[in-house]
Amino acid sequence: MSKPQLTLYLAAPRGFCAGVDRAIKIVEMALQKWGAPVYVRHEIVHNKFVVDGLKSKGAVFVEELDECPNDRPVIFSAHGVPKSVPATAAQRQMIFVDATCPLVSKVHVEAQRHSDAGLQMVMIGHKGHPETIGTMGQLPEGEVLLVETVEDVANVEVRDPEKLAFVTQTTLSVDDTKDIIAALESRFPAIVGPHKEDICYATTNRQEAVKAVAPKSDALLVVGAPNSSNSRRLVEVASRAGCNYAQLVQRATDIDWRALEGISSIAVTAGASAPEVLVNEVIDAFRDRFDLSVELVETAVENVEFKVPRVLRQPA
Repeated sequence: MSKPQLTLYLAAPRGFCAGVDRAIKIVEMALQKWGAPVYVRHEIVHNKFVVDGLKSKGAVFVEELDECPNDRPVIFSAHGVPKSVPATAAQRQMIFVDATCPLVSKVHVEAQRHSDAGLQMVMIGHKGHPETIGTMGQLPEGEVLLVETVEDVANVEVRDPEKLAFVTQTTLSVDDTKDIIAALESRFPAIVGPHKEDICYATTNRQEAVKAVAPKSDALLVVGAPNSSNSRRLVEVASRAGCNYAQLVQRATDIDWRALEGISSIAVTAGASAPEVLVNEVIDAFRDRFDLSVELVETAVENVEFKVPRVLRQPA
């Protein structure tokens, strides 16, 4: 029996960004330099496949620093950590390596700079997300107020409306954030924004690529983890851009084939912490079931690279 025809639009850019690439490299280089086990506080990036791969090489993932012994290296995840974490590690004379994405670190520096200038911070972000916890933890309690929605802006209580600045989580939806920023600027005309938008280039590029493929696809799959903020935003962006069925899948085995019955086109992308091997696995699963033609839809070219910390470039 001949297979039904299907056009698969492959969004680009997709998958690993420079910050994720660097974070994974940091764990691998730490294992080479110091041997196993190397401890990692929180998932280095939000992807089970990546985390399991590093576990098999000798990385031990923990939630808090007090689960780590003093005599083994510890790595802080790409999402960033509150200031108290490296301070405690230094106090315990631990070897620690900070894998915080440089674009998240930029937000940390910005928050500190505004605070030093006497401004109270408003952070646009998701409550409980490691990046939000890390950024809010750069300043003393009460110095960073979190808003998640336009409604939150109406209810936020500030110390002095004339002395405010805002930062954002780097993995948010560009469109949602625009509305929240507009609400902040409307309620607090004196509020100071970042020199350059905090939402990272990779998040923006992946969302733009989804906007290009979503309207012409019957369905769209985002390869990514359920706890990955940027992956979940891609699903939302696809739905908003006119795609009737947008779904997050961790692997090809998660695809709901019944929901895809009768489609003639599908788009595939991947969140910034999903490796290309999982995208290829999804494409192969479609190739098994359909007479597949793959079209690349590229909206930007990325050539960003971040250096690993100096401690890893020096001999042990």
